[in-house]
Amino acid sequence: MNGVGLFVEDMEKMVSFYRNILNFETDWDGGMFASFKKGNDGLFMYDRKDFAKSIGEMYYPPNGINLTMEMYLGFTTNEVDKEYERLRNLHVRIITELATQPWGQRNFFIADPEGNLIEIGD
Repeated sequence: MNGVGLFVEDMEKMVSFYRNILNFETDWDGGMFASFKKGNDGLFMYDRKDFAKSIGEMYYPPNGINLTMEMYLGFTTNEVDKEYERLRNLHVRIITELATQPWGQRNFFIADPEGNLIEIGD
């Protein structure tokens, strides 16, 4: 897979979060589509209402945490701890606290402004 796509309600808020908080690179021009890069990973966003219209579907606004998927951002163990502190200090919505799992992984979950889950781990 070369990238993940998100359908979003508030493009400006979501671009700001992924660009300014999670440090994804983007050349978003203010339109209904945005693409991002972070290392070798790609992410794109498309306005949810426009996408529903383009495929002839009814539009239903999202509600709460998106439990259909998660994104994973990998770091070294030391970086995971630093990223946790950095995001906590930025008042990002932390879903699960930083912990070492029984299988040895050190991780935590956050949610973006629209409730998409992001796992950050080693």
